Amino acid sequence: MTGRLFACVGMCDDVGMGISRTAMTEPSYLDHGGERLAYVKRSGAGPGIVWLGGFRSDMEGNKAKAVDAWAVAAGRACVRFDYSGHGRSSGDFLQGTISRWRDDGLAVLDALTAGPQILVGSSMGGWIATLMAKARPERVAGLLLIAPATDFTEALMWEQMPEEVRRVLLQEGVWRRESACAEECYPITRGLIEDGRWHLLLGDRHAFPFPVRILQGMADPDVPWPHALKLAGAIDADVTVTLVKNGDHRLSTPSNLRLLERALDALAEDAS
Repeated sequence: MTGRLFACVGMCDDVGMGISRTAMTEPSYLDHGGERLAYVKRSGAGPGIVWLGGFRSDMEGNKAKAVDAWAVAAGRACVRFDYSGHGRSSGDFLQGTISRWRDDGLAVLDALTAGPQILVGSSMGGWIATLMAKARPERVAGLLLIAPATDFTEALMWEQMPEEVRRVLLQEGVWRRESACAEECYPITRGLIEDGRWHLLLGDRHAFPFPVRILQGMADPDVPWPHALKLAGAIDADVTVTLVKNGDHRLSTPSNLRLLERALDALAEDAS
């Protein structure tokens, strides 16, 4: 089933990659919507960077740390955080929706940053970043989207699900995929699917007054590269898509991270 790993580890940025958790930065917390959002903030020049992670990922993944290190070297302000129900933030993942996670991102943008920001979104974070840009265009200096999973709840989940899975979701409100990867698989809720329909982007046109850069692996089994091109086609802006022929969904190899850093260099220059 196309997009089947949305229910498992595939859509999670850098999870299961052997990342050491012994050197995690102690976070601060932002109170929002009855939850405490864990974040790490660095001061620096603008436009700053806001990191938006993927489905069931956290701010300690390889790409998040690479963006943070780039910001330190470049003297740029940077904020990375965990959505509610993710990482070290409070909240129940089963109550999570695209609306809630978008609002988490907007709360971080509003409370912890000043002036226009470059939103860097990976996987689900690419969808969240684009929704944030639509809600606060005056606060965005540019978008850098990595394997953006725009509309994934519909196009890459619901539309690809067998009828029996849809039936379980509708009747029971949650689908737990039976698999040998039990510790890596996550439940998908009816609420997530239904809420996602309020935020679908690929069927419309979206004009942005800032540059948009997309990095996409052509060997990505979870977000097929034509999906990224469809998003690029839906955006009226200065859009550039970079396809990595052997790139997977995570785009976290050393060469992939160097590509990410170069994209940040160029976008920061364009957005300044």
